[in-house]
Amino acid sequence: MSSRLVRLYALALACMLPALAATPAVRAADLAGPVMLVAKPEMREFYGRTVLFARPIANGQHVGFIINRPTPVTLGKLFPDHAPSQKVVDPVYLGGPVYTNTLFALVHGDLSPGGRSVALLDNLYLASDTETVDRIIEHDAAHARFIAGLVAWQPGELDQEVRSGFWFVLDADVDLVFRKSTDGMWEELVRRSASGI
Repeated sequence: MSSRLVRLYALALACMLPALAATPAVRAADLAGPVMLVAKPEMREFYGRTVLFARPIANGQHVGFIINRPTPVTLGKLFPDHAPSQKVVDPVYLGGPVYTNTLFALVHGDLSPGGRSVALLDNLYLASDTETVDRIIEHDAAHARFIAGLVAWQPGELDQEVRSGFWFVLDADVDLVFRKSTDGMWEELVRRSASGI
């Protein structure tokens, strides 16, 4: 099944779910900047038990990455003939259902890694062009997380999902994006969100 069909299927299922949990709806203004999205326990299928970093782009659209779904694949397995990739022991993460054959690098640092990188936060950058991602693998892999795929929302789509109660919305947190172990992250953030901490 294509990644686009998986995403459409997941969204169709999410739209059929009844209104979730008794938390107040979040106003659209809360999505005007970067946020962490935590799937509510009722969320099933592809987005069940996920934590995402999401950011507005243009015209009411948003883009994001699942940050708590490591795969069994490493860069060394993806690029067996590339010596620097063999040195990166961390797994590649599944960032979302679209562009899953594209490798992105999320880089934690004060300076842009160059190329066509985009600042997601003051100290978080997204690199998507092959040359820049290769350079990060070769010279700065310790400050990067490598992700295959992303999540994309059409204008107003994320706002509607939040209003429908599919997500807890938290402040963006670069430390969560780069947490070494994601075991228990979703459960921790659900407890934090439900208690209003």
